[in-house]
Amino acid sequence: MVTAGVTTKQIDLAVHDFIVSMGAIPTFLGYSGFPASICASVNEQVIHGIPDSRVLKNGDIVSIDVGATKDGYVGDCAATFIVGKGGKEAERLIAVTKRSFFEGIKFAREGYRISDISHAVQSYVEGNGFSVVREYVGHGIGAQMHEPPEIPNFGSPGHGIRIVRGMTLAVEPMVNVGGAAIKVLKDGWTVVTLDGTLSAHYENTILITDGEPEILTTTGDI
Repeated sequence: MVTAGVTTKQIDLAVHDFIVSMGAIPTFLGYSGFPASICASVNEQVIHGIPDSRVLKNGDIVSIDVGATKDGYVGDCAATFIVGKGGKEAERLIAVTKRSFFEGIKFAREGYRISDISHAVQSYVEGNGFSVVREYVGHGIGAQMHEPPEIPNFGSPGHGIRIVRGMTLAVEPMVNVGGAAIKVLKDGWTVVTLDGTLSAHYENTILITDGEPEILTTTGDI
């Protein structure tokens, strides 16, 4: 549905109906007062964009963040998509953001520490000339959407709690083309880049196993 002429509200309604049709609950709807079932963040919007009558146009990038609760447990995932054909910078931003997630979860194994994931994400993003958002982080997830531990996308390795089998974590790099600074708009939700440059978001919920982490959510492009 991420095509020119579609509104972010239309995408929200379609996702809501699909989640309900699968016997699940749209986790975001009403969460701390959030008014929609998805977050739809366009261009300079980093996260928590509220779906509305905005019409997507060719070249826009839009991050779709979705949460669903099924049988008492929550899944949380996000990805960023280009409307039609985008510029080279937008394409590279999206690719680096997605890849940084996979660089991070190389360390989502028993025996490592949470900041090992964080450091891997930061190193990959900054090595490609972009910046990571620092005020918002990944998180533990389970019966509630946000559970301990917090998982920043920056930091020195070897810190934080030790990762153990059975943990479920939402790892979610948020990456800006320009500076890392952000601000929250007057709606109290929408986070944008302070310098107005593009931002991308990629997230999956993972399970720590006795080997490779298992990705419990997919964004359709893994």
